[in-house]
Amino acid sequence: MAKAIGMIEFKTVSAGITAADQMVKAAQVEILEAQVVCPGKYIALISGELSAVKASVEVGISTRSDEYIDSFVLGNPDESIFAAIYGSAIVEGVDALGVLETYDASAIIVAADTAAKTANVTLIELRIAKGMCGKSYMLITGEVAACEAAIEKAKASVGEGGMFLDSSVIAAPDSQIIKNIV
Repeated sequence: MAKAIGMIEFKTVSAGITAADQMVKAAQVEILEAQVVCPGKYIALISGELSAVKASVEVGISTRSDEYIDSFVLGNPDESIFAAIYGSAIVEGVDALGVLETYDASAIIVAADTAAKTANVTLIELRIAKGMCGKSYMLITGEVAACEAAIEKAKASVGEGGMFLDSSVIAAPDSQIIKNIV
């Protein structure tokens, strides 16, 4: 796995594709995802060495700054982020359920990394602006106190950019809820 990941988010598809093209031409990075998300925004998630990811994201932002929404660069991201993004996380029981929702796509990945590094929690899912009018959310599980600590720290990281929407921690969620999310 790469030592860093980065992402850009643009208001328009045209700007996003143009910026993503410039990003991969500017530095040795790999596109993990580059796609349209709701409501017609465009995201590009890349990986590589930290310096290359930083340079690539900077180029992407400057390519179409007029349509730019948000971005991030994470050095040494928590490995569980990838399983949560791709819906392949293995969850063996849900003591408590933490939910955090954001207004944009970039903020939720940073929040998930923060949560995973804050407490002993498992990332269940990261829904990145697909079918949600541009909003995103994450689901975590663990002991109640761990979920509460992780959600609070993640909420603080998201709130810095004004992208926090809502959060909750549910102790002992009903089996019907668990069946529908795991």
